[in-house]
Amino acid sequence: MPPDRPSGPPPAEPPGPVPPGAVVRAVAVALLNLTGLGLGYVLVRRWFRAFLCWVATGWLLLAALPADPDGMSGGLVTGYLLALAVAAGDGAWTARRAAVGGSWRPVVAAGAGLVMLAVPAGGAVYYGSAQDEAVEQMLLDRLDEGNRTVEAASAKPFGAAQQDYRSALAVYRELGEDHAGSRAGKLVPARLDAYYRAIAAPYRQKKHCEAIEPLTYLRSVPDSIDPGLLGDLARYPDEPLADSLYACGVSQLRDGSVGASGGALGELLRTFPGSPQAGQVGPAVSKEIAARTGAVRGDGPCAATEQLRQLRSTTASLPDKDIAALAKDADGGIRDGVYACGLDEFKDKEFGEARRTLTGFADTYRKDKRRGRAQDIAIAAEIADTRPEAGKRLPPGSAPGSARMELVISNDAPDGVEILYTGPVTGRVAIKGCGSCTSYSWSTGALRACKSTGKSYPHVTLRLPAGEYHFLYKHREGSAGSGADATSYADGSKIEPGYRYTGCTYVTSSTSFGSGLIDPAAAG
Repeated sequence: MPPDRPSGPPPAEPPGPVPPGAVVRAVAVALLNLTGLGLGYVLVRRWFRAFLCWVATGWLLLAALPADPDGMSGGLVTGYLLALAVAAGDGAWTARRAAVGGSWRPVVAAGAGLVMLAVPAGGAVYYGSAQDEAVEQMLLDRLDEGNRTVEAASAKPFGAAQQDYRSALAVYRELGEDHAGSRAGKLVPARLDAYYRAIAAPYRQKKHCEAIEPLTYLRSVPDSIDPGLLGDLARYPDEPLADSLYACGVSQLRDGSVGASGGALGELLRTFPGSPQAGQVGPAVSKEIAARTGAVRGDGPCAATEQLRQLRSTTASLPDKDIAALAKDADGGIRDGVYACGLDEFKDKEFGEARRTLTGFADTYRKDKRRGRAQDIAIAAEIADTRPEAGKRLPPGSAPGSARMELVISNDAPDGVEILYTGPVTGRVAIKGCGSCTSYSWSTGALRACKSTGKSYPHVTLRLPAGEYHFLYKHREGSAGSGADATSYADGSKIEPGYRYTGCTYVTSSTSFGSGLIDPAAAG
């Protein structure tokens, strides 16, 4: 019986001997695979693995090119380096027992692998350079974007364009401060010069009021960007702004559009108090006050007086005390202007306005020699407001020297009455109320008023030169006895020489106010 044989698979045959030069061969294949081109696998004729290397490298190139400013993602680079390491290790292991194809010797192959490592190294250097260029182009594009924003903003009013200018400045600040060494960063100073010129365009066009806001903004720019990028631009806006504030302020004085706080001149004195332009404000104000003072004697005294008042108020509000003190120089012109305005309103038949203006003049300037004249014209204007015939001409400036007739006016009304008259002379008198008097019916008032025997009526006596007169009898509304609705009454009468006249005022039961001259009697 033959002996028993052990069960199970037959024992593996011991590995064959390693071919000579295995170490050098392994190093050569590993180095060639590290190039990313799979040349180590090609050397040992492992074509499929070589193909996988080509796929990996092609995938990397597709992902990396063209170079992006942000570079490749860290995961992609890490994955590719890991694939190269695997290919190098696998190729080294495989090459230990594989013959080198063709006539290549292991030492030559190892040397070639070492030299060809310059390919990926050179590729990395090239990619870094391409990435740097991509960053430069990105920054130049950002600079162009800022330039286009400034160009578009320059076509709009500053108020509407201010946000665009701020956006462009943020771009210049980023490039000039964070990327100063880039090509774009080196262009920032020149672009800032164009930026300033665009914003300051209204000043060069001599639109001084329009230039104030953009120039004021430019003075704030050094607070938002490195002053070193601005150079002389940091101080540029001061002189143009002072010029614009002065020129605009003078124009505001002339057209009466100064506004609060002294307008542009006030801003000039506050912002640049020691500037040459500030030194010109005082003479300019004095000149304008003189011009306005002369204008109140012209064809439009009312408008000129109002402008002079505004100028006085503006001057008094200026922050420089010496200049503000010039406001008093306008006082004389305002006084003359108010008087001239009242006369002009009377001549233009604006009797209500003339009365208010001249009454205000008389109340304000009590020591003015024209006060009495103003009061007379105001009386005539008040009468003319009810009786236009009284306003055909200004009251005489002086009373005639002829004889005067006596006019006695009695009051047969329970309330007082004020009588205004104008003609050869002008004036006003008041008569107190008659306590025992009552109103009359509408039909009997003219017949019975002031004719009760034995009754003493309150009265006033006027001595008037002969001539045509206009009267206004003003009932004191709301006084007891005659009702709050009784109205004033105007009338005209002729005073002839050689007579003594009497008149009477009364109230009817319908609350109308009556008056009239009674038939004259020969003077005794």
